[in-house]
Amino acid sequence: MSVNESIANGRRHLVMGLLVLGLGAPASWAQTPAEIQGALDAAYAKYKDLKEGKNADYIPALAKVDPNIYGIALVTTDGKVYTAGDVKSEVSIQSISKVFTMAKVIEEQGPEAIEKRIGVDATGMRFNSIVAVEFAQKALGGPEINPLVNPGAITATSMVNGSTRDDVWKSLLGYYSDFAGRPLGVDQEVFKSESDTNQRNQAIGYLMYAYEFIKTDPMRATDVYTEQCSVAVNAKDLAVMAGTLASAGKNPVTGKQVMKPANVPHVLAVMSTAGLYDDSGKWLYHTGLPAKSGVGGGIIAVSPGKFGIAVISPPLDGAGNSVKAQKAIADISNALGGNPYAPRAR
Repeated sequence: MSVNESIANGRRHLVMGLLVLGLGAPASWAQTPAEIQGALDAAYAKYKDLKEGKNADYIPALAKVDPNIYGIALVTTDGKVYTAGDVKSEVSIQSISKVFTMAKVIEEQGPEAIEKRIGVDATGMRFNSIVAVEFAQKALGGPEINPLVNPGAITATSMVNGSTRDDVWKSLLGYYSDFAGRPLGVDQEVFKSESDTNQRNQAIGYLMYAYEFIKTDPMRATDVYTEQCSVAVNAKDLAVMAGTLASAGKNPVTGKQVMKPANVPHVLAVMSTAGLYDDSGKWLYHTGLPAKSGVGGGIIAVSPGKFGIAVISPPLDGAGNSVKAQKAIADISNALGGNPYAPRAR
């Protein structure tokens, strides 16, 4: 068996494992609503005054976001919503958007489209690495990145069906809104700030076009990608989006089937291996949760068949992940038995 075949088999086992561990199963809670709310309240209080990390500043508008925003939301697969702290203030979704663009492409073209065009492997390099693209192309000989790093994400955006930019954008924003359960919009200040400073992403787009990963206008793909990162969300929006993934693609609040159940495990698998930038392995090691962070300060995490959770707090660690969000989600998941790999009581 070749190395590539072994890796592919490993990915298939991870996908099947997520299915077996609870995706699509009805929620079975040992905790009462009061205990669930108590877990959120305890995490909120524990980290409320934590002052570690700092806002992202390579996008100027993000440096101006209130660093004291701190909100937690959890949505169970039966549609109950629990919150603590500030769940109304909005931040830009940033890289969390990559999850839902990947989901959109898988829905439109099937899971093989992502695997064959982009790849589904962690790169071991920074999220905006150009070296990762060159290495995948010249040393590995093909698509060996993933849709949660910038080169793969811009390529995924280029793959969304639509004859015009407007068609693509309306399709994407509508899809995000279906996941969130309400119409979402764009933070125009962030979009302008990011558009004015995205020269590296433009270069990545052209490189992906040169290597024929992107088949359409790379500037259009980069521009749409920039706008998708500028969508404004609050903690509840993100939790409902995560809850939809936890509920086998059915929005637990609106009841709308947003994504085919069979496609959800492929999304969760990539979130598991590449969701938190350079610390994805550490996160999975300690929590077992498929997750995705964004430099706007949000993190979503999914306990398949149980709940989706989100925390917003803009100050980030050195890897680009919200400090408070990581700690709060880990505590809450531990309290509620969210780790899908943890042994179950018999």
